[in-house]
Amino acid sequence: MKRTDAKKQLSRREAFHVLWADFRLCLREMPGLVLSRLAVRIFSAVSPYAGIWFSARLVDELAGDKDPQKLMLWAGLALICAALVSLASAFLERWQSTQGFTASRRLHRLYTDKFLRMDYVKCEDTAVQQHFATIEQNWSGPGRTVGDAMNILGGLVSAIVSILVGVGMTLSFFQSRVPPAGGALQVLDRPVMLILAAGLILLASMLPPLLLNRARQIETNLAGDHRLNNRLFGHFGYLGSTTKIAADIRLYGLVKFSDRYNNNKENTFHSAGLFAKLLRGKVGLLYASGVAASQLFGGMVYLYVCLKAWAGAFGIGAVTQYVASISRVASGVSELLSFAGKVRSEAPFIKLGLDFLNIPEEMYQGTLSVEKRRDREYEVEFRNVSFRYPGAEDFALQNVNLRFRVGSRLAVVGENGSGKTTFIKLLCRLYDPTEGEILLNGIDIRKYDPEQYYQVFAVVFQDWGLPAFRLRQIVAAGEGDPARVEECLRKVGFGEKLDSLPEGIETYITKDYDKHGVDLSGGEAQKVAIARALYKDAPFIILDEPTASLDPVAEAEIYEHFAEISGDRTAVYISHRLSSCKFCDEIAVFDRGRVVQQGSHEALLADTEGKYHALWNAQAQYYNQ
Repeated sequence: MKRTDAKKQLSRREAFHVLWADFRLCLREMPGLVLSRLAVRIFSAVSPYAGIWFSARLVDELAGDKDPQKLMLWAGLALICAALVSLASAFLERWQSTQGFTASRRLHRLYTDKFLRMDYVKCEDTAVQQHFATIEQNWSGPGRTVGDAMNILGGLVSAIVSILVGVGMTLSFFQSRVPPAGGALQVLDRPVMLILAAGLILLASMLPPLLLNRARQIETNLAGDHRLNNRLFGHFGYLGSTTKIAADIRLYGLVKFSDRYNNNKENTFHSAGLFAKLLRGKVGLLYASGVAASQLFGGMVYLYVCLKAWAGAFGIGAVTQYVASISRVASGVSELLSFAGKVRSEAPFIKLGLDFLNIPEEMYQGTLSVEKRRDREYEVEFRNVSFRYPGAEDFALQNVNLRFRVGSRLAVVGENGSGKTTFIKLLCRLYDPTEGEILLNGIDIRKYDPEQYYQVFAVVFQDWGLPAFRLRQIVAAGEGDPARVEECLRKVGFGEKLDSLPEGIETYITKDYDKHGVDLSGGEAQKVAIARALYKDAPFIILDEPTASLDPVAEAEIYEHFAEISGDRTAVYISHRLSSCKFCDEIAVFDRGRVVQQGSHEALLADTEGKYHALWNAQAQYYNQ
């Protein structure tokens, strides 16, 4: 069958290297969970042998002298042993359960923390986003992700321990000889018969996991199909419950896309789909053969042990011990091979996660403290700054030279794709320049502690987002001062809406966590985002298309109070609507990644050959001059 996963098959050595790296990661991040799982695995491998041994002694006594005192002794010891095993098992399971309760969250936190540490430019990289989407699909679909090493290595250790203890309890089986009275059955003691029996038992114990590993490998090779179709089904199969597009579903009959994934029997996961066909065919045959081989092995063990017991090599109690012990040894061999097979089949999925967590963080992390100035005298300068996105051939910005005057209001204008938002992200040090340098008070911003540098800026991006928290928590980015929160909201024109909220600034935004929460319109939410920037009270305030979701009246209100909103801050204002530029002291005109003009509204408009004049005239029909 054709493989649909593009990943390279790992060698066993590479797979074990990946598994060991994952195990060390788990041990570092979740030591309690790793140790508790190993303890449970080892105890589960050893504890059954205690019951097997005491049961054999009890059966021997029942089949032999039937001494009441010995029977009571063995029965009492068996009960005490069972009680201690149960107690220890309950303790270990409780320990494991307690440690594992938050395991999934801890693993998710690894990825969340990585995103927070990662260079922002890589967070936006489509390849990185696709990488993480693949990890999520593997996790939610087959359930394969970072952390699986705990189960696989735990299984290998458990299997090895089970084999070693079992071998110790079955050695006497091969040393027990059939007496002369056994007649023809003495042939069972011949070396060739012992080797043959051991070989057949070993083969029968190895065959099931080999067959099951082959079945798993086929499924692993089709992981790409599984991910893709799980992703498609997760989207299209639930369109009918997507409230945001409920009106479109009704008006345009989009429910037919849901029907295609819900009712078509030939879809990947349905009765006539790919995986159903595999289970009815090759994969199903491999699974069935594995089970059949396992049952065949059980019959062979019973036959060989019972024949030696019938011939007088040992008593009936030993039959119980040997059958159970050999079965446990064979089960251990099967588990060993099964988990060894999982090493190669699971390693590519684990490697995807590890590769993501090991994406290099290349932005220089400075340590200089940013001077805290009450007078807000922070000067920023771009010197010959150019920037090119990773993997791109052309520069998004090229040779930008610009200085911000303290306390001024700068408008940044230009057509879509001219580099305005890239310019802002460089200013905030979300990106580092490819060429040139950006200075804060004469020092390269890369030398500053990033967290302190971020505090200089309050930004409202055009793709802003609000979490489903209380309004006060959203504006203050925490608990905050209620009076200041309300002041900022009213300053941006949110006062009328605020007065209508059932719990004022304590109202939850959306109903995700509170049935009394409210859903804001796009314009209302954008006002809240601007109020959040005001509350931060940073020396620089940056508004990237701040009125895009506002109606004309609300937009005029923002413009009218723009000077009050910006206060004594240095304000950077990005907009497609050039009418807003009249409120700014200076305008920088971007075109194809370059600053082509800079000056006041009147001066730029007077340059009839300039880009600003052309942009203004293109929009002039919408202005009331």
